[in-house]
Amino acid sequence: MSVLRSFRAMLGLLSRGDVSRRLDEQLNEAIQALEACPADKCKAEITVKITLDYELGRIDVKAETKSKLPETVKFMKTPFWTIDGELSVEHPNQIDMFPPRAAGRVAPAEDEDDEAATA
Repeated sequence: MSVLRSFRAMLGLLSRGDVSRRLDEQLNEAIQALEACPADKCKAEITVKITLDYELGRIDVKAETKSKLPETVKFMKTPFWTIDGELSVEHPNQIDMFPPRAAGRVAPAEDEDDEAATA
């Protein structure tokens, strides 16, 4: 008769070893995600939940695993303002320092600029 006396031994037998293999995969995924993390400090989490159900002298053991990996791509916030129910990147209370040029306006000739500078 084989008797289990350690949690580790039981964990290796759950679902014919599938739980242990899945935990190995999740550990490797977590390590890879941490190494690829763009920040100086990252966190990964692996959670194992073991449920023991007892009925008439038999104990059914159910395992659940889940992992939470750091995001490897982070996007910065982009501020928008609403103007008449639409989005705009221009703040409505700030003046436009570079208004669009009027159509048909002609730039002064280079000769005129040179003469004004020498006068």
